[in-house]
Amino acid sequence: MAAFKRHTRSSLKLALFATVGIGIGCSLTPAHADDTPPAAPEVLMPASSFAPWGFNLSGRDTAIIPGNNFFEYANGTYLKDLTIPSDMTSYGPFNALAELSRQRVQSILDELSAHPVKTPHSTDEKLGTFYASFMNEKAVEKRGISPLKKDLKTLRSLTDAQSFATLSGSAFTSFTTSPFSLSVSPDSKDPTHYSVYLDQGGLGLPDRDYYLKPQFAEQRKAYQAYITQILTLIRWPEPSKTADAVIAFETKLAEAHWARADMRDPNKTYNPMTVSDLIKTAPGFDWKSWMLAAGLPAEGLEASTIIVQEPSAITGEAAVLASTAPELLRSWQAFHTASNAAGYLPDEFVQASFTFHKVLSGQPALPARWKRGVSATNSAMGMALGKVYVEKFFPAEDRAAMEQLTENLKTAFHTRLQHNSWMTPATRQAALTKLDSLEIQVGYPKKWRDYSGLEVNLKDLYGNVKNGIAFEWAYELSHLGKTVDRDEWDMTPQTVNAYNNPLFNEIVFPAAILQPPFFNAKADAAINYGAIGGVIGHEMTHSFDDEGRQFDEHGRLRDWWTKKDTERFQKLAARLGAQYDAFEVLPGVHVNGKLTMGENIADLGGLTLGLDAYHASLNGEKAPVIDGLTGDQRVFLGWAQVWRQKLRENTVKSLVVVDPHSPPEARVNLPMHNIDAWYKAWNVKKGDALYLAPSQRVKIW
Repeated sequence: MAAFKRHTRSSLKLALFATVGIGIGCSLTPAHADDTPPAAPEVLMPASSFAPWGFNLSGRDTAIIPGNNFFEYANGTYLKDLTIPSDMTSYGPFNALAELSRQRVQSILDELSAHPVKTPHSTDEKLGTFYASFMNEKAVEKRGISPLKKDLKTLRSLTDAQSFATLSGSAFTSFTTSPFSLSVSPDSKDPTHYSVYLDQGGLGLPDRDYYLKPQFAEQRKAYQAYITQILTLIRWPEPSKTADAVIAFETKLAEAHWARADMRDPNKTYNPMTVSDLIKTAPGFDWKSWMLAAGLPAEGLEASTIIVQEPSAITGEAAVLASTAPELLRSWQAFHTASNAAGYLPDEFVQASFTFHKVLSGQPALPARWKRGVSATNSAMGMALGKVYVEKFFPAEDRAAMEQLTENLKTAFHTRLQHNSWMTPATRQAALTKLDSLEIQVGYPKKWRDYSGLEVNLKDLYGNVKNGIAFEWAYELSHLGKTVDRDEWDMTPQTVNAYNNPLFNEIVFPAAILQPPFFNAKADAAINYGAIGGVIGHEMTHSFDDEGRQFDEHGRLRDWWTKKDTERFQKLAARLGAQYDAFEVLPGVHVNGKLTMGENIADLGGLTLGLDAYHASLNGEKAPVIDGLTGDQRVFLGWAQVWRQKLRENTVKSLVVVDPHSPPEARVNLPMHNIDAWYKAWNVKKGDALYLAPSQRVKIW
């Protein structure tokens, strides 16, 4: 239900942070939105509260013993006094910088939409026109649901399995939906070439658990009400009865789905087969009509190879579809088509969608319309915006400083690997080779996207968004048959995040994250090494977590480990996972150590590497003491400040199910209590709540 349906295969792109918001993204508007910009991020996290060396001392709760809860010690007072903005599901440094990035992008779009550019049909003109079409709420209301009626008329012709498959295949270029997902991505076992990937899909709730577990009864009830309301708005027959049938249908799909934790195994999700074999393996669905409608090449289709990610789920879903009446499939499509388009329709659709999604997240208010306009334009033309963004807001000296930091972290990791005590020499050497081959990209990509083929109309928001969906899918399909372009990015420069792409053996740091409190050229080195240094180390460690370690220096899914080393790694990872399984986020709600394993290993490795790199930067000199705090203490505070975040309760409940990242408190406390230097720095003793005996501390990288 996102503003734009992206079909890229992203499960292997290991990001630092999962951005959370209303499920329909920023595509919606409340009935009486306040379009005035909110308080700037520095008001919510005032720069004046930071010491000159880069840490917010007043945010600590010094009544807390560090060894009992370091997260609360470092951040407790700030979080106690913090009220999450009403249009957000959480608040912390990521949110503050994301808000700053939105405001900067808004300033770009306001300028482009207010002043006609010199070159008609240029990228700048399209950016301004797209944004202006979103901001013209009166025009959207005046058009009503007339743009949707054409799509609804098309799906009313759905009468049999073939017409359903054909219509579902058009989901990749429209607002309709599909029970399966397709994507084009570098092949995991030959990352120099692209392959087509097939993935499970078809659910309107965030995850299979929402259908199958009793703790989500409230969310299922809200979903039933939402389906009923949407079907009522489009004048679909028997909306309430149909809503019950839609949920029952999606529940059957959910029963076939794999759990998210199982989908993290790159070998289990790599199952190549010809389309002909897929037809035999998963009968009951017209695969050929679906793929042709999606735009896959017709010539030699049945003999072509596709990578099936969850074979049993695909087979199970096909069986469910085969036993479902066309009338119900038509109703399912009608609901999802209108729901996917809700943000670009009159306000009654907007409000219906918001009423449902606020139950999922607990977020009480929708973002102002300008925010949603920024988000929609970002989705359609993100790299075009990124080019303007870096020209205006990313100094060259910041890029140079960051590149030096990454090299320092890489050197620290090299030293740590050389002295690894549990690996055999052969595996250790292979690991060093992979690290030496790791590519690091900072700020922005080496080349920019071409948007000349995207059509934008000032008076047609619905059409603009639809064109954007189709443009993205055509771009993805255009990769087939070509050599993989390793210079492409999976995040825009204005994104506050970072990621590791194991298929490219690279890590990427967009420009927008390279700001305080993550990176501050004027801050104390210890704070920078604990904050952005920990982030850099986190992304590097992803190359050696439980997923990333299965890819070699060329990005190929290949076992380069000895059997003994694999067994040792898995035992260490299992011990770390058990620590997270025991972590209680809310009463009775625990972290899923298997789902979050990769991020937990990366957090532990990242903080360890940040500390090592800081020590190396001292060149044998003694670290200065600042405001009574030692260098090591400041490194740990720098990491803790990065995760100074508060979340709404329903958001927490959702993230525990769908997010491979652990909650903020766990991301601070659990890595630290496995690091010997933390005990010495903060005088942590036996009897403190976070104390682990030396033999219980997990050291992987």
